[in-house]
Amino acid sequence: MIQHPLRILIVAAEMVPFAKTGGLADVIGALPKALRAAGHDVCVVMPRYGWIAPERFDLQTILPALAVPIEEGYDQAMVQATVVADVPVWFVAHDTYFNRDGMSMYDDDDRRFVFFCRAALELTRALDWQPDVIHCHDWHTAIIPNWLRTVLRDDTWFMHTASLLTIHNLAFQGVFGHRVLEIAGVPQVDFEITEGSARNDTVTLLGRGIYYADIINTVSPSYAREILSPDAGHGLDALLRSRRDRLYGVLNGIDGDVYNPAHDHNIAASYSLYQLEGKATCKAALQTMLGLQVDAKIPLLSVISRLTNLKGFDLIDEIIESFLRIHGVQLVVMGTGQQRYHDRLTELQARFPGQVAFRLTFDEELAHHIYAGADMFVMPSRVEPCGISQMIAMRYGTVPIVHATGGLRDTVRDYQPITNDGTGFVFAEPQATALRQTIERALTLYTDAPVWLQLMLRGMASDFTWPAAAVHYIDLYQRAMAAHATDYERNA
Repeated sequence: MIQHPLRILIVAAEMVPFAKTGGLADVIGALPKALRAAGHDVCVVMPRYGWIAPERFDLQTILPALAVPIEEGYDQAMVQATVVADVPVWFVAHDTYFNRDGMSMYDDDDRRFVFFCRAALELTRALDWQPDVIHCHDWHTAIIPNWLRTVLRDDTWFMHTASLLTIHNLAFQGVFGHRVLEIAGVPQVDFEITEGSARNDTVTLLGRGIYYADIINTVSPSYAREILSPDAGHGLDALLRSRRDRLYGVLNGIDGDVYNPAHDHNIAASYSLYQLEGKATCKAALQTMLGLQVDAKIPLLSVISRLTNLKGFDLIDEIIESFLRIHGVQLVVMGTGQQRYHDRLTELQARFPGQVAFRLTFDEELAHHIYAGADMFVMPSRVEPCGISQMIAMRYGTVPIVHATGGLRDTVRDYQPITNDGTGFVFAEPQATALRQTIERALTLYTDAPVWLQLMLRGMASDFTWPAAAVHYIDLYQRAMAAHATDYERNA
């Protein structure tokens, strides 16, 4: 395997603190920093959306007019740059394509993101920064592996550049008409998905990325296995099975500097694995803040989530009232989603004063208070490619209750009373009865304070930080480079 420092270009549609629609932005905000700390030369490229103000983020124009091949001609991009945690971030600016209120879901997304991807490649040439590997994320950037293996295969600048494609959620595939191939300048008939749900009159950009990437990974080992089946493969399972020798699963991490109860200025009191007293202070502060009865002995359950059936909120809705009535638990929910759940939680908050607190929002500071102050974190997602909320909860000593899917299965070990092992509670089937029984198990153990303390401490001791995850990505980069070199020699 290659051991020298690598030049890694990370290309993505979003990155905190500049733009975020989901967990992808958090990954792009944290992984490059960990790779940089490991000694690699890392740069990030993303679009400069209209709300990314140059003066706020100290953006400097480094390429006023970059020529970008698109379709049968050229367009121009401006490239601006800043530095975040010692990582250079390059922005592709184009008023027509990116100076809009949203990031995607426009009629011309095919052209917008093909242009962005080609600009990301061309700016490396213009800046004389030749990448060893390009790390692409989701459908927005999946055309890049296609180019590297076809139209740019013999380009002296890119012929030795490998590609890694990370699938954050297979359900979002970038499906367009065949016109997108004309825009991208790639052959019309070099690749078709002939099995599954994809129709022959469409082009699936994520599918093309899977077909051409040197290495593919998902954001958890279990999700990498799950998407090989028709139930979770979203029409791409046959393609994924054909490439399973190149498919890996790597868990996302969490930022250990941001999520650390020993140094978190957003919470009421600091605490750690070795000094837990502040946890009780955080619980009392959360109860006070949200108008709940202040009582250390009342089990406090929490949810931070989109309020949708995909996230399993229908399971919570079906059983939670009985827990409020019979067990006297407290419930804190923060999130937005389907209107019927907004209405239901508002009703429960009114009917169970001092027991239920609902916040129809997402507030980062309040999230920290919830992670630190709650006793249990309920996350019954039907599908969860990775999930980081359960990791954060464990780091704060809040015990997770999760459905055995994707990254939840990989990160939470079910409590075993005989061996006194585990870091949380896991149920196998996404059914209300299974969730009810699992919460009852947790509430029973909660009354045994010494054993509950050991459960908390095992969760807090788990290492889900990005430096641990970065080691696995570095291995995948090296595998991608080796695979690319082998394939290139075979096809020479």
